[in-house]
Amino acid sequence: MLALTRSEPAPHARVIHRLWLLFAQAVTVMLAAWLLVAALRPDLLPAPWPAARGEASSAATAIAPSARPPAGEAPPAVGAASYAEAAARAMPAVVNLYTTAAPARRERNPLLDDPIFRFFFGDAPPGGAPHGRSPARPSSLGSGVILDARGHIVTNAHVLEAAEKVEVALADGRRAAARIVGADPETDLAVIRIDLPELPAITLGSAETLRVGDVVLAIGNPFGVGQTVTMGIVSALGRNRLGATTFENYVQTDAAINPGNSGGALIDGQGRLVGINTLIFSRSGGSQGIGFAIPSATVRQVVDQLIEHGRVVRGWLGVETQDLTAALAESFGLQGARGVLVAGVVKGSPAADGGLRAGDVVLSVAGRPISGSRELLDTVAALKPGQAVEVNLLRDRRETRLTVRVGTRPAPRRG
Repeated sequence: MLALTRSEPAPHARVIHRLWLLFAQAVTVMLAAWLLVAALRPDLLPAPWPAARGEASSAATAIAPSARPPAGEAPPAVGAASYAEAAARAMPAVVNLYTTAAPARRERNPLLDDPIFRFFFGDAPPGGAPHGRSPARPSSLGSGVILDARGHIVTNAHVLEAAEKVEVALADGRRAAARIVGADPETDLAVIRIDLPELPAITLGSAETLRVGDVVLAIGNPFGVGQTVTMGIVSALGRNRLGATTFENYVQTDAAINPGNSGGALIDGQGRLVGINTLIFSRSGGSQGIGFAIPSATVRQVVDQLIEHGRVVRGWLGVETQDLTAALAESFGLQGARGVLVAGVVKGSPAADGGLRAGDVVLSVAGRPISGSRELLDTVAALKPGQAVEVNLLRDRRETRLTVRVGTRPAPRRG
């Protein structure tokens, strides 16, 4: 008959059991000590190894003990980017402009010619100006950008509007009177020149490489407070149809642009000029995050002509146009709304001499397809006056080719 009895563990099993208990207690104590140090003195712990070769661990961005700020100061933001170097490259080339408008002519009061009045007050009334002129209007503020060591400065044409005197204040404290080289109201660009040695010139960038979301900086003199840098991103490219100028192809940005920033620089993250700040969309007169800059490609093209000719020479056909709607395109037998409708032809213009008529639909000019009025305007303006070009058009539902000699675009009327 078998009896069940409780067996005693072997001597070696008891030893192993005791060693296991000691090991577990030691691990518990060490873990508690590590947690205590991690909570109170994390700087005493070694940094963990990177997760993979050539890859920084999450702790690699932590602030080193030797670089920790003094007690009471906030640590710098981890991973924060700085554009101080880009701003430092461009800021010396951005200047402040002070313009004084010519005094307005006004009717002379007959009382001024009265002998008794002149006996007491002389030729001019107290606080007035002689010869029937009102005092010069106060100076207006704007910005400009130095383009070369010869002293050429680009700004907005509206900054110089009706200006009699222009004074330039450099970032280094120097001041100089400027003369107007030329202005182009159709793009709102102008060039002035100063004579000073060792002028800092900005580096031109390419607005064609900009992408929506790229960081840009706006530099100017908003409200006359002094040179200011604001940051934003490229919000949109190729903005037009704003009705501000004839030729529009703006870079839109949410960098703060305010009155006084006009003519200032829009730069990329490397400090290169990608645009000239010119417009803001605002209901209050201040920045609402919608600003517009003239791209550097347009600036380069206009400035070169202003320096060489004092004006911008553009091609011209002399037609009034209308964009095609889907209904109009269908009535002309077009597949899609391609081309632009000629609504009128200026008498004696190159278009009239070349045989264009109202009702024609222009499909291409000089081999370039035309999809709307804006594209036709830009295409013709880029042509050289005197150049003979082929115009492909639709007339009476048949394609026709005409040769037209491009004319010179008339200067815009002022006022």
